[in-house]
Amino acid sequence: FYLHYYPRLKKLLLDFKPQIIDLWEEPWGLVSAHACRLRNRYLPNTKIISETEQNLDRKLPPPFEQFRRYTLKHADFLIGRSHEAVSVAQSKGYNGPAGVIPNAVDANLFRPMDRNDCRRQLGWPEEAFTVGYVGRIVEQKGLDDLLDAIVLMPHPVRAVFVGAGDYATHIKQRSLKMKKGSVSVLPNMALSELPVVMNALNALLLPSRTEPTWKEQFGRVLIEAESCGTPAIGSNSGAIPDVIGDSRRIFEERNPRSLAHCLNRFIDDQRRHNPEFNTGLRNRVLSDYTWDAVAERYAEVYREIFERKSL
Repeated sequence: FYLHYYPRLKKLLLDFKPQIIDLWEEPWGLVSAHACRLRNRYLPNTKIISETEQNLDRKLPPPFEQFRRYTLKHADFLIGRSHEAVSVAQSKGYNGPAGVIPNAVDANLFRPMDRNDCRRQLGWPEEAFTVGYVGRIVEQKGLDDLLDAIVLMPHPVRAVFVGAGDYATHIKQRSLKMKKGSVSVLPNMALSELPVVMNALNALLLPSRTEPTWKEQFGRVLIEAESCGTPAIGSNSGAIPDVIGDSRRIFEERNPRSLAHCLNRFIDDQRRHNPEFNTGLRNRVLSDYTWDAVAERYAEVYREIFERKSL
């Protein structure tokens, strides 16, 4: 709700007198513009950090475009969840220093486990090559492309969808008519239950489609899967290629044949190497996507702002 604000924000700022105000709000929110206005008037030496995930370049209706312009004009530093998000903010008038700090994952919760043990817990067949999707069951996530790709595959593939949404009934009806592959649709699970699912999969799929008003801004399930050592495969929508970081596991969005080709190549690679789990994926998550790693990135930004202030 981008028109929310805090009536006591002025008093809080004057009492606390922060040296940095880190706005974990989109720059077009009223609260962002309000914080900038209060800083300008009462705390001129305080630095403003504006944060954004918006990676779609579009003009917003009034008053939100005006709020964004004002916030970006007065921000001292910009943090984006992706390079695209930073570029969009720059195209909207931001011209100061910026950096990318990603989302994070609890690597103690999402950790490698024995795949067959996880499959037995879930009642899944141990021998089937199984790919999965976890998230909102909605059309823009490209779930039809995954079903179409399964039909094109030379290898038998089992697909599991975990989540809820207005597209779940459609997916279930389509799966009943499929003559190739098998499909299961499971309800939402608690976060604590997802590591078993992630470890039971051969690969996690995120086939998102870019829409006029949305495209994938990060895809946290990608790093949740890879923290378990389960490879992620995704479309080229939004931030997905940056998060996965491996062009061999990226396919063209809205293109089931491209997805089938990517998945088939992945299966062939897995059969040649047959890893129990991919320690390289886990190590990358530990390096870049844990809460400790992200906290250190924030600390670097704060130190940079202080050093610039003292010059």
